[in-house]
Amino acid sequence: MAECLTDHTAATSSQTGARPAEAPPTGAPPIGEPPTAEPTIPTGEPAIWSRNFRYYFTGRSAGLLSWAMLPVAVSAGLLSGGYGLDTAGYAMAFLVGPFAGLVLFGGVLADRFTARRLMIAADLANLATHALLALLFIHGIDHLWQLYALLMVAGTANAMFQPGSASTVPLVARDVQGANGVLRTSEAFTGLGGPALAGALVGFGFGATGWVMVISAVAYGTSAACLFALRLGAVPAPPAGGGLWRNLAVGWQEFRARSWLWGVIVIWMFFAVLSWGPQLSVAAGVIVPEHGATAFGLLNAALGAGTVAGGLLAIRYKPERPLAAGAVAMLAYPLYPLGIVLGQPVWLLVAAQVAVGVGVGVWGVMWATSVQTQVPGEVLNRVHAYEVAGSVGMYPIGSALAGPAVGAFGTDRVLLVGAAVALLTATALLTARPIRTLTRVPTRT
Repeated sequence: MAECLTDHTAATSSQTGARPAEAPPTGAPPIGEPPTAEPTIPTGEPAIWSRNFRYYFTGRSAGLLSWAMLPVAVSAGLLSGGYGLDTAGYAMAFLVGPFAGLVLFGGVLADRFTARRLMIAADLANLATHALLALLFIHGIDHLWQLYALLMVAGTANAMFQPGSASTVPLVARDVQGANGVLRTSEAFTGLGGPALAGALVGFGFGATGWVMVISAVAYGTSAACLFALRLGAVPAPPAGGGLWRNLAVGWQEFRARSWLWGVIVIWMFFAVLSWGPQLSVAAGVIVPEHGATAFGLLNAALGAGTVAGGLLAIRYKPERPLAAGAVAMLAYPLYPLGIVLGQPVWLLVAAQVAVGVGVGVWGVMWATSVQTQVPGEVLNRVHAYEVAGSVGMYPIGSALAGPAVGAFGTDRVLLVGAAVALLTATALLTARPIRTLTRVPTRT
């Protein structure tokens, strides 16, 4: 927090949004073409750890920590307070539903009002929401609709924040891939630490969930302060005069015009439904009865550790064809479900999860960097929103189908199908020429 408030006075003299109001809007290059101009970053700044990136990294890490804590804190808090699994399930639906349904509009609004302004507004909304959630859990929930309403606000705020997170990275670092590697590593750490911290605190009782919400509120305040302190130059803007639906249509045209982009999303949708989505709950159904909850926690920690290693590797490893390299890394994904089916000991499953995490980490950095550097800045938020809606939006379907699929076909068959689909996913990514041949955009100097 202290770093975020340093030079705060100087920051207020710069633009309150990343795009000066008096600047004429920048027209987009022809649909399907990579950007021909990039926002200016001083060459004297470090390629990654510039002043702006330090602020962005601090704020983004704080926000990711809060988002990682929220589902665990709410679910565990409700169950420890005597509520049933159905209530916890409804709570998660009210949290995730608005995010999945509104992220496209977040992309439009981020392009229209600048990503930073929308992200700050989202952080402030989350700060207020988590403060109210803290009061709700500390003093007791009188009416569940109050909890559901606040979770809907939190989900909506994150839908407004997410699209801008992609377009901000090229504005704060010259080495976009290296910056994505750092952020991916941070995401892995917060994904591990957030649920663990929330679970440990909630263990003190129902009211302790309220203090988790206090921590989350402080974290969102930190994120807002860091974003406010950024000093950004002119940001590419969409042409003026387009309405909401027109902007959505343009975003769809830009998304559809890039065969490598929509090709990855189509492939990933099948992967999410048939492999990624069911795997967590199906694996838990095997690992926990046979080896215990501690072993299952260790396996998920191993996945996180591998993701950290993959993110660190991707900071330095810059292949000419990033998506092809990421697809090769994803060939490790079937190791874990196959290991479960073969009854391998926990230590071998841990090794498999580390390998899977490395592959996922490398792919995530290569994919994020490709989107951020190949798509023009004036449409990037909208295109990223379509990407998130298409890929992440299919995960809950796969997760929901896990139970019925196991009941109908058995655990081993579901895991084997997941392993086969993961292998086919990597193969399809490598076989599709637009994806395989996409070349890296050189680092700006």
